[in-house]
Formats: sequence, structure tokens, C-alpha cells
Amino acid sequence: MGLVRANLPFLAKHNPYLCAMRKRTMDELNRLGVDDFKAAPKSNIVLVLDNIRSRNNVGAIFRTADAFRIEEIVLCGITPTPPHKDIHRTALGATESVSWRYVNATSEVIKEFRKTGAHCYAIEQVQGATFLDALKIIPNQKAVLVMGNEVQGVSQEVIDICNTAVEIPQLGTKHSLNVATSAGVVLWHFFMQLRP
Repeated sequence: MGLVRANLPFLAKHNPYLCAMRKRTMDELNRLGVDDFKAAPKSNIVLVLDNIRSRNNVGAIFRTADAFRIEEIVLCGITPTPPHKDIHRTALGATESVSWRYVNATSEVIKEFRKTGAHCYAIEQVQGATFLDALKIIPNQKAVLVMGNEVQGVSQEVIDICNTAVEIPQLGTKHSLNVATSAGVVLWHFFMQLRP
């Protein structure tokens, strides 16, 4: 081990990848404070949570929404709302940075967004769905992503009034992802095309 340490400068000179990677410090991550986050431009994305049961899933979705600086989260139906210790545990404070509101009926929220010209996407495995990797996102148009209940998925009533259904391609035996995981996959895809 001593020989390797003694030769690090030599090895780094001849192999730039050897020492090029190190974990960043918290200061190097350039994290925004809550006030700066609220004032910063947002990606033109809204998440609508249709009857999510788990507080841990809700918290994880908040944390992912913070990472991609989305416009807002709309919590609907039985979806738990902050503040709650279980949401806080997985959100790590993102409930303070990400704008959110509660609306009882998911269908009413979708109708409201459609009237404003937003494009509403039901993230669900349905006949006629577009696979996420083939989806052409409309630039400069608000994208409303509807994530459904852990067991039942997005309700048929909501699917019927969305513009598009989107399915995440999967090759395994389960054809099922946790809703927080699905939100992360879909948000990444949309963020890469709609980032501020």
C-alpha cells in the first residue's frame, strides 16, 4: 500500500482518471437555500399525486421534485400531506422548498390544467400508451405528470381526461416500479428536455 501512495503523483500524471474522481464537498455542490430555490426559475413540470397511500413515497417524491426544481406538486384524494414525520424523513426538508397544494378530486385538477393549455400525462400501463423513451415532449408547454396509487395506479377517470398515457418500458418479471421510483425516472426524462 505504501508503494502505491508514494507513486500517486507519477500514476496520476500517466493516468488522469486515477485521481480525477473524488466526492464533492457540500460547499462544492452549490446547493440553494430555500428562499433562493423559491426564487429560482422552475422547470415547466407539475406532479399530480393521485391517491398515493405511503407517506414515505410522498416524501421521496418531494425530494426528487426538489432535485429537478419542478413548479409544484398537487396532492389529491387520500394522498398524505405535510407536515408529518414520515414525509419529512424521506423528503429531507423538500416540503419547505417545493410548492404544493391539496385538492380533493384529481379529475378537477386535470380539468383545471387542461383549460390553461397544459399537456397532462397519465404515467400508467394502458392500451395505447406511449413508451417513455419514444415520447416527444412539447417544448414550452407545461407538462402535468400524474402518478397513481401504489396498488390501483392512476384512476381510469383521470386517464380518460389526460392528453397522453406514458409507460416506462420494463423487461423484468414484475412490470411494476415503486411510484417514487417511477416519478424519478419520468421526471428525469422530462427535466432533460424542459430544464430551466
